[in-house]
Amino acid sequence: MKSQKFIDVTEKYGAQNYKPIPVVISHAKGVWVWDADGKKYIDMLSSYSALNQGHLHPAIIKAVKQQLGRVTLTSRAFYNDRIGEFFKAVTGACKMDKVLPMNSGAEAVETAIKLARKWGHTVKGIPENSAEIICCKDNFHGRTTTVISFSTEPQYRAGFGPFTPGFKIIEYGNAEDLEKAITPNTAAFLVEPIQGEAGIVMPPAGYLRKTREICSAHNVLFIADEIQTGFGRTGKLFCCEHEGVKPDVLIIGKALGGGIMPVSGVLSSAEIMSVFKPGDHGSTFGGNPLACAVGIAAINVLIKEKLVQNSAKMGAYFINELKKLQSPIVKDIRGKGLFIGVEIKKECGTARKYCEQLMHLGVLSKETHDQVIRFAPPLNIKKQEIDWALERIKSILINN
Repeated sequence: MKSQKFIDVTEKYGAQNYKPIPVVISHAKGVWVWDADGKKYIDMLSSYSALNQGHLHPAIIKAVKQQLGRVTLTSRAFYNDRIGEFFKAVTGACKMDKVLPMNSGAEAVETAIKLARKWGHTVKGIPENSAEIICCKDNFHGRTTTVISFSTEPQYRAGFGPFTPGFKIIEYGNAEDLEKAITPNTAAFLVEPIQGEAGIVMPPAGYLRKTREICSAHNVLFIADEIQTGFGRTGKLFCCEHEGVKPDVLIIGKALGGGIMPVSGVLSSAEIMSVFKPGDHGSTFGGNPLACAVGIAAINVLIKEKLVQNSAKMGAYFINELKKLQSPIVKDIRGKGLFIGVEIKKECGTARKYCEQLMHLGVLSKETHDQVIRFAPPLNIKKQEIDWALERIKSILINN
């Protein structure tokens, strides 16, 4: 078996910081992938929402090939002829004035933290080195040293201290907790519209709208981390739109790279973004011409092919069909659009074993927070493809 050889060499030479489902993906197209031995699978993870447009979308691949023949990297020491077009496309889609480009999602979160702190000190008048940012319990915003400093997941913190100060933790979904936590030194509230890594945790209806109102009343920046939920994943271009909320600062990534390369960014108003001066922050690869070409194509595909609308339609169908199963091992089914969590009862074991069983039937998913199977296929998935997956999902959830 070729697959096992690839797994063996990976485990021998790689750091053990991941525990992958034991499948070796060797090529892919659309919602389908094939392993090194030629077996076909449906991708129900989309690389944690980085493949909203599907694998190897021809329009994105075309844009990459064209740019590869011209120029790929200039650094921000110079202008390039793609960055302005990218800025216009992304600010237009996000309905924001300015964007600061980065690479990974974690880098974008770090950027938003720096933006909030500097705004707090220079605009709101918070004493230097005193700015506070309020975050939610069970959050996931990345794994950098600063970001794990406000994580409540013990494994993400164990052995990695000392931690960065300046963060407060409140309960997710409780707007009153936010109001109580705000002080004159509060610069921002950082929140995921749906908590993905926590297990597709949905806040109560009206939570985003209420916390937005609280932030506005107290002159606190509302920062939405839409790295996973953005670009159509939940059936709106951005999840905050479900409640008519516009954040002060928007963090994006994953699907912005079209499944090709890391592309991320932080967006805000011209006024807020003006606190950054040349030399304050940057990245050698942030805004590189290749990434810009990818980002433009990725946005165009989402809009032209109506993938956001398809996510809403197919997501509603998928969730409804899952709820019809009435599985004896399922505690809860929740989600929005094509961002779906199936929570397994603790007495029935962890979600991992069911993900592995699904793998053997040709369905690739991944457990999160021990008990939840996450289903998040590419947004161009068709009904017949969902039905193909549902047949196999049903056999696992009903027959165990």
